[in-house]
Amino acid sequence: MPQTILIRAGDLHIPAELNDTPCALALRDALPFEDNAQTWGKEVYFDTRVTHDLDEGAREEVEVGEIGYWPQGRALCIFFGKTPASGKDGKPRAASPVNIIGEALGDPTVFNEIRDGTRIRIEVM
Repeated sequence: MPQTILIRAGDLHIPAELNDTPCALALRDALPFEDNAQTWGKEVYFDTRVTHDLDEGAREEVEVGEIGYWPQGRALCIFFGKTPASGKDGKPRAASPVNIIGEALGDPTVFNEIRDGTRIRIEVM
């Protein structure tokens, strides 16, 4: 059963939903966690301190609003637009495969307000 979480960054409070994959469940069990956000084009990412391998369905091509886990950086990645790895179509693309662990609820363009160094916290709602 999906789990609703809350992403807090400055004045932003964005609900999201985690799916039932092994990686998502491992992250859920580690909540809450927080770190300083980093940006990469229209992607916000940050260290979770959770170690997990790639799942069978890991991929580089992602959709706006999807949340991925990037094993190489132990990072949670929130995609909300074009990244430096995007093709001519402008769709978000991860630097390398990520586990899709959930999606932001509502308008994902609000993540445009998050800057490098913004403290970001993820918690269960």
